[in-house]
Parts: sequence; C-alpha cells; structure tokens
Amino acid sequence: MSYREAIEEYKQLHGYEAMQLRAVLFDMDGVLFDSMPYHAAAWSQVMSDAGFTFSKEDVYMNEGRTGADTINTASLAQFGKPATQEQIDALCRAKCELFDTYPATPRMEGAIELVKKVKACGLTPMIVTGSGTPTLLDRIQSNFPRLFDENHIVTSFNVKRGKPYPDPYLLAMEKGGLKPHEAIVVENAPLGVTAGVAAGLFTVAVNTGPLKEKVLSDAGASIVFPSMQALRDEWERLHDALTR
Repeated sequence: MSYREAIEEYKQLHGYEAMQLRAVLFDMDGVLFDSMPYHAAAWSQVMSDAGFTFSKEDVYMNEGRTGADTINTASLAQFGKPATQEQIDALCRAKCELFDTYPATPRMEGAIELVKKVKACGLTPMIVTGSGTPTLLDRIQSNFPRLFDENHIVTSFNVKRGKPYPDPYLLAMEKGGLKPHEAIVVENAPLGVTAGVAAGLFTVAVNTGPLKEKVLSDAGASIVFPSMQALRDEWERLHDALTR
C-alpha cells in the first residue's frame, strides 16, 4: 500500500476530508533512543530473579506499558493474581537500578535528523513514552538539545493507564491543543501502535526491534518502516502525502 492509499484509508475510516498536520508524536525507547536491548535485559533479569518467566521477547511485546502494568500483567498471567504494591515498588526500583548500571544509551540512528526535519516543516515534535526514569528529561535535552519542549512530553508519571490504552496519546493531544487528524504517531512497539490507533491517530511504525513486521501491521500501523533511518530518508515523501 502506498503512502497516499494508507492516508486515504485513514481519512475514510475517520471521516476526515484532509489531514491538517501540526505535530509528530514520538515514542522514546526504540524510536529516539536505541535503549530497548538494555530495557529487555534489565526487565528479564529482575523479573526472573523474582520468580517470573519473562523473556526478552516478552519485554518487547509489553513495551509501552508502565512498569506497574508490566508487572501486574505478568503476575495475572502466571500466578492468577495481581502483584502487590510492595512487589511493584521493589521490582520497579530494582529494574531502574540495574538499567542505570548499563552504558549510556545512544540516540537511534536517524532520529535526530528526523526530528530536525519535522521542526523544519513547522511541525511540533512531542514525546509520548511509557518510561518514568528520573533522568528522562535530562537525557532528552542532552541528546536532542532545543528540539523538544518539556511541556510537550508525556511520561508514565502523567497517566494512570499507559499503553496500549489511548490515554498517553489523548493527553499529548490535550497538551498540544491537537485534534487526531492534526498529528501522527511514530512507534516501534505493538502496544504503542495499539494506543496510537485507539486515540484515533494516523500511526507509523518503525521496526527497530526483533519482532516481525506483521506484528506491527496487525496492531494497526498504517505504514511500517524497517528502521528510523528509512523513515528519515522517506520523510519528505511521507510529509508531502500527508499534507496534500
């Protein structure tokens, strides 16, 4: 399916005559930062130590959930009961402590160039992440200087329900004063794609992890790119199709 066909399908589904693009809502881990291998290692280690069966692939499939929701989902599936608040606090703390021992995560290749292209088009780049690490804002500002406004960032601290619920993207639209046809989502995880689609947004996926492309398209992505570099290189053509 071409870009135009995907956009036409979206417009027909939602009853829009045209897109009126004003913003691009970026997920963070696996989109702006090449951090998912570290998150996968930390979560699988901490969860395994606590008696869960939780592989690195499980981390990718649950990517986008808040830490509490990740733990609760695993506990319900494996033990038939929700985790206690004590368990959640201990596991989230242990995961953050282990993650912080790893080397600094680099920007995803192609990410900063893409964000600069977005701004050069007069669009507002925003971040919608399930992460809630204390150093998050510092990481963003040091790696993407002057590209993101702090008021245009949604984290796990801001919502009760994380992805796959639409709440994080609905809050981002509220923060940006946006309607669904005025923004697009860039996601790398199936739950994030599901959240973007549930919020009524045109959702683009970048397959930067080990999952099959079909997992992202089945989650509802209108377009799937094989990498952030590919989206960066195709941005002008995609932007042209979105703004016609």
